[in-house]
Amino acid sequence: MTTPTTASRPRLGVLISGGGRTLLNLADRIDDGSLPAVIATVIASRHGLAGTERAEARGLPVTVVARADHADPAAVHDHIDALLDEAAVDLVCLAGYLRLFRVDPPYRGRVLNIHPALLPAFGGKGMFGQHVHEAVIAARRPFSGCTVHVVDEHYDHGPIVLQRACPVRPDDTASTLADRVFAEECIAYPEAIRLFAAGRLRIDDRRVTILPPA
Repeated sequence: MTTPTTASRPRLGVLISGGGRTLLNLADRIDDGSLPAVIATVIASRHGLAGTERAEARGLPVTVVARADHADPAAVHDHIDALLDEAAVDLVCLAGYLRLFRVDPPYRGRVLNIHPALLPAFGGKGMFGQHVHEAVIAARRPFSGCTVHVVDEHYDHGPIVLQRACPVRPDDTASTLADRVFAEECIAYPEAIRLFAAGRLRIDDRRVTILPPA
């Protein structure tokens, strides 16, 4: 399956669970003209997130879809799908979203996630944020980085689109390593979205091929 070429400025649905730094990075790249996209909707996983306030201050449309407000997890997923459909979203971008995203048939191959490690290492349920960086340091890895991947039915499991690496320094803490990894995320996620917008991602089972420019 090859990503569509019709959405030269894809409409993004961005899902958040925290401070919204990744969302704001995408918004910044859109504003400076380096990312041809539109943030059509932002969906927050719970009430009271700093990311919700920051998105609203930026003028972005935000809806909270909290588990506590729904009868069961299926109702949460159904609500999210309805919001994505209503906003005519071309590409779903998980941006620090901590729930497992249900990828229904219309969105297969159209959901990306960015993970703060070099998958397949240091991924899976419970591996997010500072937990990832602490694990990398504890394992004495010389490098870390970030991974953009297509989302499937498992945490941090879908085919990899691209990765960027950075060194792990001997004096690193989880916080200092997180800052260095996030700098790479700020480059990697916009680049992956640009490739999607250009129709240059071909997804074959467990592999993503980046096609040459048309």
